[in-house]
Amino acid sequence: MERVLITGGTGSFGKAFINSILTTRPEVTRVVIFSRDELKQWELEQCYPKHQYPQLRFFLGDIRDQVRLRSALEGIDTVVHAAALKQVPAAEYNPIEFINTNVLGSENVVQACLASSSVRLVVALSTDKAAAPINLYGASKLCADKLFVAANNIRGDRDIRFSVVRYGNVMGSRGSVIPFYLNKAKTGMLPITDPAMTRFNISLRDGVKMVSWAIANAIGGELFVPKIPSYRITDVAEAIGPSCDKQITGIRPGEKIHEEMITVADSFSTFDIGKYYAILPGDGFVLHSYQCAGIVTTPVPHGFSYNSGSNKEFLNVEQLRLLIREHVDPAFQPI
Repeated sequence: MERVLITGGTGSFGKAFINSILTTRPEVTRVVIFSRDELKQWELEQCYPKHQYPQLRFFLGDIRDQVRLRSALEGIDTVVHAAALKQVPAAEYNPIEFINTNVLGSENVVQACLASSSVRLVVALSTDKAAAPINLYGASKLCADKLFVAANNIRGDRDIRFSVVRYGNVMGSRGSVIPFYLNKAKTGMLPITDPAMTRFNISLRDGVKMVSWAIANAIGGELFVPKIPSYRITDVAEAIGPSCDKQITGIRPGEKIHEEMITVADSFSTFDIGKYYAILPGDGFVLHSYQCAGIVTTPVPHGFSYNSGSNKEFLNVEQLRLLIREHVDPAFQPI
């Protein structure tokens, strides 16, 4: 990984990933931040002055525009695809916009990378909502996952690999429940959609580490899933606003009570590889490559599923408070 492009580079993940590269990977000679929001690019550029970070490039563009993507990929070795429209209610109201960005935009990334003479690795970010999706956002991300995995079938003799990383809700990311609750707690009331609701949880730091691990280890065709804890939405509310009134509002359109990252149907092609699970293509090539490399691949039991409600590890209220201070707000105090 010496010349990197990240789509959606001004988002929560993108900024954390860029910081990780700049502080831990001195061998990276170019980092191209590809995104469509000039204000966010300008704001990010203020954090990284040109004279201190000459390897940074800010490239305005939209993944809906394949021609612009091809220009941005000139001389790039590694692509991290993080650009997406993500808000579930917005997807239900504006489905074609999500299809144009998350599906057709992802196909543009695939085709632009295949047309590049320099790109050797593409890692795309997925979401738990792409497993057995019930909303348009999840369905669009499942389509994107399939596009990236299937891209390995059409690479021919090109030296390029495509893999996917799928993980749960990122603690403290924009639009997520914890920042929402931190702000809402000031009003004395916290809305709870359903008392039984659970979600997976991963820190931004661990998400970055997982993508970096995939860059170093992916063979092409894998869909990696981390082993991470869950939380109950009621525990999040208690951790942030123990004195707040808790009001049940009902689940929103397209929302699940529990999230999945590996479905029962996926169990037949899922392997435990240690810190992560890997859903592998059915042709056996990747599995054989892993075995030849000495990587321990343990098949999960048939009928296995990885669900936030039946997960073996749950964060309690005190653990949530500690994680909020560590990853979201160091000055946090329950209200």
